Amino acid sequence: MLTRKIKLWDINAHITCRLCNGYLIDATTVTECLHTFCRSCLVKYLEENNTCPTCRIVIHQSHPLQYIGHDRTMQDIVYKLVPGLQEAEMKKQREFYHKLGMEVPGDIKGETCSAKQHLDSHRNGETKTDESSNKEASEEKQEEDNDYHRSDEQVSICLECNSSKLRGLKRKWIRCSAQATVLHLKKFIAKKLNLSSFNELDILCNEEILGKDHTLKFVVVTRWRFKKAPLLLHYRPKMDLL
Repeated sequence: MLTRKIKLWDINAHITCRLCNGYLIDATTVTECLHTFCRSCLVKYLEENNTCPTCRIVIHQSHPLQYIGHDRTMQDIVYKLVPGLQEAEMKKQREFYHKLGMEVPGDIKGETCSAKQHLDSHRNGETKTDESSNKEASEEKQEEDNDYHRSDEQVSICLECNSSKLRGLKRKWIRCSAQATVLHLKKFIAKKLNLSSFNELDILCNEEILGKDHTLKFVVVTRWRFKKAPLLLHYRPKMDLL
C-alpha cells in the first residue's frame, strides 16, 4: 500500500494561532464559529474586542469570554504533530512558577515526573514486559482514581448569596481543584440548598454571570488576576426566575 508523507509545513496553518503565529498552546475555540487560538492570546484580545479575530463574527455583545472553550482534542493533535513542543511548554511553565517563587501546580509536576521516568528508563536500557507494564499502569490508574484531584492546583473560594430568595451556605468557604468548572459549583450549591435543579442558579464574579464551562483557573486568571485569595463568587436565582 502506498503511503504519502505530509510535511509539518503543509499543515502549519491549521495548528497555529492567528494572533501570535505560534503553535497552539492551551488551544481554545470560539463556540460561535469554531476558530481556535491560544487561550492567553484570545483572552487578551477579547478584553477589548467582542468579535472573532479570524472571521470578525460577533461572539457576544457584552460577554464574549463566556462563549469560548478549551479544545483538548486540538491541543492533543498539536502536541503529537510538533516534536518537543509539549516538553518545551512544560519547562517554560516550571520556570515561570519558580521565577515567581511559587510551587509548581500538581498537574504540571506530575506530567514532568512521568516524562522524566519514561526517558530515564530508555536511557538506562531498561525494558519491561507487557505484563509488568500493564500491572504498573493499572496501579497508577488506581492511585490516580483515589486521588480525587488533590494533586491539582487548588483554588480557595468564598460563595456568597446575594438574593433574599435563597439562603446562604452554612460553610461558604471551600477549596477545590482549579480544573473544576462553574457547572460543578452550581451542582454543589444546588445539592446543599436542596434545589430541584442546578439550572435554577446563576454564579457571578464581579457582578458578571459566569459561563458554566469556565474552569475556576480561567475565572481566576480573567476575573481575579490582581486580587488576593479567596476568589469571591456570588450565587442567585436565574434572572428569568426572579
